[in-house]
Amino acid sequence: MTALQSRPATVPLLTDTTATATARDIATELAEQAAWRDRGRCLPHEQITRLGASGLLALTVPRAYGGPGLGAVTVAEVFRLLATGDPSVAQIPHSHFVYVNALRENGTDAQRQLLFGEVLAGRSFGNAQSETGTANVREHRTTLHPDGPGRWRLTGEKGYCTGALFADWIPVLAHLGPDGPKHVAWVRRDAPGVTVIDDWDGLGQRTTASGTVRLERVAVDDDLVTPYHLTFDHPQVYGAWAQLLHAAIDTGIARAALTEAAAFVATRSRPYPDAGVARAAEDPLVVQAFGRFEVATRAAEALLRVAAERVDAAEADLDDESAAAASLAVAAARAASTTAALDVSNGLFEVAGTRAALRSLNLDRHWRNARTHTLHDPVAWKYQHLGRFAVDGTLPPRHGQL
Repeated sequence: MTALQSRPATVPLLTDTTATATARDIATELAEQAAWRDRGRCLPHEQITRLGASGLLALTVPRAYGGPGLGAVTVAEVFRLLATGDPSVAQIPHSHFVYVNALRENGTDAQRQLLFGEVLAGRSFGNAQSETGTANVREHRTTLHPDGPGRWRLTGEKGYCTGALFADWIPVLAHLGPDGPKHVAWVRRDAPGVTVIDDWDGLGQRTTASGTVRLERVAVDDDLVTPYHLTFDHPQVYGAWAQLLHAAIDTGIARAALTEAAAFVATRSRPYPDAGVARAAEDPLVVQAFGRFEVATRAAEALLRVAAERVDAAEADLDDESAAAASLAVAAARAASTTAALDVSNGLFEVAGTRAALRSLNLDRHWRNARTHTLHDPVAWKYQHLGRFAVDGTLPPRHGQL
């Protein structure tokens, strides 16, 4: 085993109740300067440190390894709450939870002891998954090359590496040899040959620092390599977990946009003359629009809860049917949350009026965040899989997007 040893827990071990209470408190803090951070692209280093110290990043560490072992219902609600405060901050630990699940799926006991110990000591995982070149072209693959007994050298370049800039460890998805199967190489962010580049310039989710990771002959011990290609050879909820947390972020964006729109209309918008009312909040057309927004947001929140329950149920009794039920429930939540986030953040301006377009208010960040984050997976494919199941009972495929 590597010379680095697991550390004793230093973060609080939260319960379902204390986890959601902590997330709610942090979300309130995040909301206070979310518009300011977005406007100046001020990266949330202090906020991520606060998140790590809170114990929220350790929620899914199994009890057998000293963690609280909380389920999808609580974690999805934590992500939803954080996203109501600042969805960029909520997205940063997304990959952290995905790779905790990767360890649960395919890690050895020694790897789990080491890396779960790191999480319990307040350390975090980022990600380096997406190839910057064309993924289907062999020469662009990130690869682990043999470098003597029990030793590898990791070379490649990854993009959209959300969380890497803030992380202690970067799990890197790489091929084992030029044509070998995919594995996860666990490397320290400060390891020789690792360069994290803050070159993310998205129109939304501006402070996630989802930039590039460059890997130049990074030394990796064999005991810090875990298989990835085996993940989908059997029933699992690995993909459903990842998609569930995306849905939670979009649902939080919808609720945040609705809340800020309501406050703006109640205090700053002028009523349209034809409405014949003293306040914009009394305009029946405005009230009707808010009713639609509320229904869409509540539907996303309800479907998120149902999807999380299905994921927990599948983990308790895992087979093809329960895994498929979880994936389909999450697909429905993703479809609903995408619609709610985009519709509410766009409709905000229709109900709030011209003044809402002032750059100084930065209300457009809700739409920019929604438009950017909902691009992670085509929502049309969620409807395809749901439709195929409805028509002839076809179970969804096994991969990381379901």
